[in-house]
Amino acid sequence: MREMAKGSIISCQLNFIPIGTEEYLSPIEEVLSLIKASGLEYTIGDMSTTLLGKPEKIFGLLAEINQSMSAADCNYTMTIVLSNLCGCE
Repeated sequence: MREMAKGSIISCQLNFIPIGTEEYLSPIEEVLSLIKASGLEYTIGDMSTTLLGKPEKIFGLLAEINQSMSAADCNYTMTIVLSNLCGCE
């Protein structure tokens, strides 16, 4: 069990879905690459990825994903669920 102040670590479940393109694997692979390089704890599942870490690092990664996909002209939806309890203790 982690001994940290509530809110100092959060969990984030996200799923990233490229839209409007037949070539969807490349953007997904890029997002997974950004997640792996982030330094955050992560678990890649079949339908979503779960992150665990400091809020500023998670929000920074989400911004980086947005910037990367915008630069690549990739339209997407990304569902994000945040918790300061689930998986954080």
